[in-house]
Amino acid sequence: MKTEKFVKEGSIVRKIWEKSDTILLIFAGASAEFALNKAVDWLYFTGKLPKDPLGRLFSTVSYARSIVFAEKQEAYQTIDLINQIHSAVESKRGTNIPD
Repeated sequence: MKTEKFVKEGSIVRKIWEKSDTILLIFAGASAEFALNKAVDWLYFTGKLPKDPLGRLFSTVSYARSIVFAEKQEAYQTIDLINQIHSAVESKRGTNIPD
């Protein structure tokens, strides 16, 4: 029995996340936004991003790929894990992570 993928085969999302060059371009643009957007200050709260920016990049890409290329149930488990991590950061900061 074939299980359902979280993101359908042939989706543009899959095409984007399967190419390293595209991922690096997206993250380069996103990192440039950090200096302009106060809403991303939560990313620095734990100290992990400034301590190991490349490690955080690879970690984020790993999470994203484990959602995009996963079966639905596995993707939901990864999303739940991310939500738990973010909830812990929100609790320690005493404020919500912005949308």
